[in-house]
Amino acid sequence: MKLPQHATGIGHQDRLLSDAEIRAVVLDALGQVDVAGRRVLLIIPDHTRTAPMGRLFRLIHEAWAKNAEKLDCLIALGTHPPMSDEMIYRRVEMTREEHQADFADVRFFNHLWKDPESLAEIGRLSASEIGEITDGLLQMDVSITVNRLIFDYDLLLIVGPVFPHEVVGFSGGNKYLFPGIAGQHIIDFFHWLGAVITNPVIIGNKQTPVRAVVDRAAAMLETPRLALSLVVKGEGLAGLYFGSPEDSWSLAADLSRKLHIVYKDRPYHTVLSCAPKMYDDIWTAGKCMYKLEPVVADGGTLIIHAPHVKEVSVTHGAVIEQVGYHTRDYFLKQWDKFKHHPWGVLAHCTHVKGIGTFENGIERPRVNVILATQIPKEVCDRINLGYLDPAAIDPADYANREAEGILYVPKAGETLYRLKNAPPELGGKP
Repeated sequence: MKLPQHATGIGHQDRLLSDAEIRAVVLDALGQVDVAGRRVLLIIPDHTRTAPMGRLFRLIHEAWAKNAEKLDCLIALGTHPPMSDEMIYRRVEMTREEHQADFADVRFFNHLWKDPESLAEIGRLSASEIGEITDGLLQMDVSITVNRLIFDYDLLLIVGPVFPHEVVGFSGGNKYLFPGIAGQHIIDFFHWLGAVITNPVIIGNKQTPVRAVVDRAAAMLETPRLALSLVVKGEGLAGLYFGSPEDSWSLAADLSRKLHIVYKDRPYHTVLSCAPKMYDDIWTAGKCMYKLEPVVADGGTLIIHAPHVKEVSVTHGAVIEQVGYHTRDYFLKQWDKFKHHPWGVLAHCTHVKGIGTFENGIERPRVNVILATQIPKEVCDRINLGYLDPAAIDPADYANREAEGILYVPKAGETLYRLKNAPPELGGKP
């Protein structure tokens, strides 16, 4: 199959793409690819990523469905819970009736990351390769497993947004494959590597050791790969790029860096970080900490305000309650005690707690993280996070008080906040 050699697309810093521009980019781009008689699998994000998936799905279907032998969708869940039919329909902005009437040829699949029968090993990264990629930080063999469904298709089309990301630097591109449709071994390794480097050092940087692992794993796939990489602004698109996952992602990340990073002159002693409803547990709402950690002052407080959240994690809650939320060094300096737990869960726990120290048995997190959710105080105490009654918080009390050292973020989780002159440990240049 002949694939485009160069990424194409458009993006703007000062406005959104019009419907006509989006349509032209998608139809012109997909028109370059002959899918006649081919089986095509779309790989799309779940509900925890803002993106106009319905509009894009319809354009892709219009461009390819008549000629492709098959056009289906696999949801890149990573370790998130499977989506119900109704959740999937909301994700692609259609009704069950529309599916049956207009898109009956399309099937939707959830990625099953923990089901061995649904996975296949495509190769391994050796300890020496990992050592080279991470500059000696980690050295171990890593099994690369992926959803075996992809072997039933002739072309993979990744469709998803690009944002600053706590583990890989910027989301998108091959990240929708690894960890999006990968098995637990590579998922755990990928997340723990990011945690060891730390969120503030990784987030908002294009070239990271974790991105190198992701791209190296993706190169092992024999199935041809393309991507529509999106740059979302509000509910619309500011950028849309098509090409290889590597090239289209790179263009999207360049625009995301300009649109999704806000620089502040000073740190804040209090941050109210409000979680949108697309984050339905702390596993996903933790992004409200990740994207704001760099602008919280030493000893300051970050409140994750999410009155709709009832659970720590639908999938990983039991493990989190065993280990608790702690700094990286708390785990690293007691590694024999914690290394048998899933590394992806440990990584999440360090990212939510933030950076800090662990010396002589005493842990000192840099910031105080408080949950204002429906999770009871006794659970917050058990998992080593603070508690506030969400009903006692009026977000308006926090608004327009930056001069007092209080920052209010009404929709947190996708925009990264940084200090203009940050020290290296908070993402500044060494």
